[in-house]
Amino acid sequence: MAKHLYDNLNSAYIEAANRMKPKTARRRIVAYVESYDDVFFWRSVFSRFEDETRYFEVMLPSRMERLDRGKKAVMMRLLTDKVGRNMLACVDADYDFLIQGKTAVSQEIINNPYILHTYAYAIENLQCYAPSLHDVCVAVTLNDHAIFDTYEFLKEFSQIIFPLFVWSIWFYRTPNYNEFSITDFSRIIETGNFSIEHAPTILQNVKRKVWNKIHQLQREHPDAKESYLKVKEDLLKLGVTPETTYLYIQGHHLFNKVVVPMLKKLCSILVRERESEISRQSVHSAQRRNELSCYTKSIEDIPSMLRKNISYVRSEPFRRILADVERIL
Repeated sequence: MAKHLYDNLNSAYIEAANRMKPKTARRRIVAYVESYDDVFFWRSVFSRFEDETRYFEVMLPSRMERLDRGKKAVMMRLLTDKVGRNMLACVDADYDFLIQGKTAVSQEIINNPYILHTYAYAIENLQCYAPSLHDVCVAVTLNDHAIFDTYEFLKEFSQIIFPLFVWSIWFYRTPNYNEFSITDFSRIIETGNFSIEHAPTILQNVKRKVWNKIHQLQREHPDAKESYLKVKEDLLKLGVTPETTYLYIQGHHLFNKVVVPMLKKLCSILVRERESEISRQSVHSAQRRNELSCYTKSIEDIPSMLRKNISYVRSEPFRRILADVERIL
């Protein structure tokens, strides 16, 4: 049974099993996710809805355990016709939410109430929720000195890339999405090596690359103005704003190419600052060595701390996920 769980398990099967339990037993609701990394995120969603009448079990369909790529497509094939009020599928939204039914997968995600999605492109985007990044730096370094406004940086970055992001969605709503792929978009918005001193220059460079590409696309598609503005209007209605565009770009790119490099530079400065403070305040060398050793052992790994960051619970996409679960229940 466990080895071939996906072959005969569906919402109706779980519901029948629930009815066989004593009346005082809690109802079991299975929530399938795409990867092991997703378990913690969706647990942070469902734990809010557990009570004396129900509980959630977050797991992977067993055929997906060793898959590295295409997990979402595999899970959709396995579960689409089996989900229901007792068995849910939980996926990253990717572009499927924003292209609003232009593909079969997109249609299923936006129309099936038992397939929950992140609204943001992926869980990584929510882990990089801009208002929480200073808190992440503090958790990593145990230093609360605000040396750089990470929130403002991501806000300005988002405002700069928003017009080109609209073009990206415009292409993905047509059969010609390969003409301007997500990879192409991500390459243009790369920030490069980060430094506090050069942050304004970094944003200016991104802005220059973005507008060069926009002018190229406008020349190549002179009749697209009306449809472009319609896509822009749609995105604003779907919750994408110029200030929060970073939540809807490719999650791996945001996490690995924008946020982690930025936090590494900031945390490096904060660690050196704390170490200097310990050295100044130490009465003798033995105390200095002990204090520095204790501090070094307390420093956390940035990617790991980001993955444990749950401040996304304050974000609009997370609130929309909760609303979807409430509708199911």
